[in-house]
Amino acid sequence: MATKAKTGKPRRNLSFMGWRRENGRVGVRNHVVILPLDDLSNAACEAVANNIKGTMALPHAYGRLQFGADLDLHFRTLIGTGSNPNVAAVIVIGIEDGWTKRVVDGIAKTGKPVVGFGIEGHGDIAIIAKASYKAKEFVQWASELEREECSVDDLWVSTKCGESDTTTGLSSCPTVGNMYDKLIPKGIYGCFGETSEITGAEHIAKSRAVNAKIGEKWMKVFQAYQDEVIEAHKVDDLSDSQPTKGNIAGGLTTIEEKALGNLEKIGRKCKYIEVLEPAEAPKAGPGLYYMDTSSAAAECVTLMAAGGYVIHTFPTGQGNIIGNPIVPVIKISGNPKTIRTMGEHIDVDVSGVLRRELTLDTAGDALIDMIVRTANGRLTAAEALGHREFVMTKLYRSA
Repeated sequence: MATKAKTGKPRRNLSFMGWRRENGRVGVRNHVVILPLDDLSNAACEAVANNIKGTMALPHAYGRLQFGADLDLHFRTLIGTGSNPNVAAVIVIGIEDGWTKRVVDGIAKTGKPVVGFGIEGHGDIAIIAKASYKAKEFVQWASELEREECSVDDLWVSTKCGESDTTTGLSSCPTVGNMYDKLIPKGIYGCFGETSEITGAEHIAKSRAVNAKIGEKWMKVFQAYQDEVIEAHKVDDLSDSQPTKGNIAGGLTTIEEKALGNLEKIGRKCKYIEVLEPAEAPKAGPGLYYMDTSSAAAECVTLMAAGGYVIHTFPTGQGNIIGNPIVPVIKISGNPKTIRTMGEHIDVDVSGVLRRELTLDTAGDALIDMIVRTANGRLTAAEALGHREFVMTKLYRSA
């Protein structure tokens, strides 16, 4: 059940026990991943994961006849997923060797163990056998890796909200914002996104950039999403999609209301320092980043995990149940009904904010405490319930 946020002294010791990877990044999980290059290779990857306990396959629907920017994003997402510090070692399986090697070579730059197999010319059974032997070797090696004490500035923490309602913008989203206001100055990497969901508050988002140049860069990304995605493909308006039916049932009648609540996640003091492409890893140093993403939960979290973020904070009002295979997703809710009816999905209960039993400052401290506990190994609700949603973003039709 959800941990109820309480008043009291904030956690002073923000260190945690993590796995420091070969490139210096720190993970809070220690997965061995069997990664399919393409949809044709899902069955082989799942067979290897079934053979070797302690490994995890990440099946997905794409990878054939993609081209241009869509293909670039596909590779960036796969390479980023395998490179995430929560992953100790990777086996890549593809239908053919060339593209498989491209993913292997990208992951290998991190220094972690990675090997690839192509099915063509061998068949599933032979490749499953070869990959299973290697997976056993990797998982036994990973099982002996030791945690070490790490500083809070080793953490990369992303955020996205889902199934938002009136309680989200008043409690759970500002709780995340309070956390960022406290931890960004301590040197963590933060990330927010959901480009379509900032419609109506784009002037506010632009003003939160660290300087005018980054603000203009953000506005170009926002306008391109509006022109090339929303306006180019919508039927009349987005009323069946933004806000969602769940948002409307929760009291959010317009996308503008939703956008204002969404931006509460970046706090009162934080300025984002760069604008990232989907699944792009930040390179400008510690701070808050914006990533150009869909507002669809599984797609957004998958992209941020591919960008290198190791913990995801997820405010929800009506009760979004999303998880991710490699990144623990911490759910925060301030909706008393959701806590009562879906409490098994919630990690941090901040409904006391609405009852004036908690301040946002105290709620932020409770989230920080949960982040440290999660980094130390506590399973999130989504992990315990088996939510492993891994959804690739596709930009356009394949050839």
